[in-house]
Amino acid sequence: MEHKTKIVLDTKGGDRGASALVKGAALALERFPQLEFVLAGDEAALAEECAALNIPRERAEILDAPGEITNYDNPAEAFYTKADSSLLRGLDTLSSRDDLFGMITCGSTGAALTGAMRYLSGEHPVRPALAAVLPAQTGGFTCLVDTGATIDCTSAMLCHFAHLGSDFMRSMYGIENPKVGLLSNGSEPTKGNKLVKETHPLLAADGELNFVGNVEGSEALSGVCDVLVCDGFAGNQVLKVTEGTAKRMMTDIMRYAKKTGSADAEKLFFHLMGVYDIGALGGGIILGVTKPVIKARGNADERAVVSVAEMLLNMAEHRAVFDRNRNHI
Repeated sequence: MEHKTKIVLDTKGGDRGASALVKGAALALERFPQLEFVLAGDEAALAEECAALNIPRERAEILDAPGEITNYDNPAEAFYTKADSSLLRGLDTLSSRDDLFGMITCGSTGAALTGAMRYLSGEHPVRPALAAVLPAQTGGFTCLVDTGATIDCTSAMLCHFAHLGSDFMRSMYGIENPKVGLLSNGSEPTKGNKLVKETHPLLAADGELNFVGNVEGSEALSGVCDVLVCDGFAGNQVLKVTEGTAKRMMTDIMRYAKKTGSADAEKLFFHLMGVYDIGALGGGIILGVTKPVIKARGNADERAVVSVAEMLLNMAEHRAVFDRNRNHI
């Protein structure tokens, strides 16, 4: 009998509303027969949406959670004042039930991280990191960590992130000894700001890491490293600049295709869309917790729900990375 994987979907906090996310859940259920959901949100509204979409109730449990955490709420305060929110109630339920594998949320990143630390810390709590898996030039993937969870980091934090990223790439992609790079403004060990200069010798001296040195932004997705480590501010900028450049490139190619009527240019456009459509790759993965939580974009649509659900199904085959915590800091 095929193994079932059940995940929590936070239906609040997204820009497009619960309806779009439930439609995404319906599409994901059609595509993946082994998938089941727990939909967290307004019970009556979700029941109505499920009925309208003919979603089998045995595959979509509803968790009543009338509250909502917005991006304007203080994450720490919301933890105490909005315990009935779909985000926190979903995390609480995820932590307390063995039949639940992971969770998807489009809500507040800060609240998701705070909640994950509270409910999914494990026996030895560590600082979680937000990672993004991006396509590399070599045809593989690069894990960028951190992408916004911690803006102001210490060198010890970056070393910790390097271990989290290495564990993830080893478990998810079977890379026995992941190459770790440190984002800097030059490849030489002497380059970088104060944080990078302090971190470089620590990574080089860590015998558990395969540290390949500093990596410039232009080489971030070249495949020179499997894990690219940086503070959350720099990582967020790398992520967004990469996405913005890809969008600009796609727009220019399509304009050229329409202007010239070139069928080859149009084919190139659709090919590159499949490679560089970062929105379709899923979302940010919270590392350092006992179960996977994926922070999808605030404007996530139906397609994004399907992509993130597929991401979690793939992770379900590689649970080991979430079964233990490293206590580096």
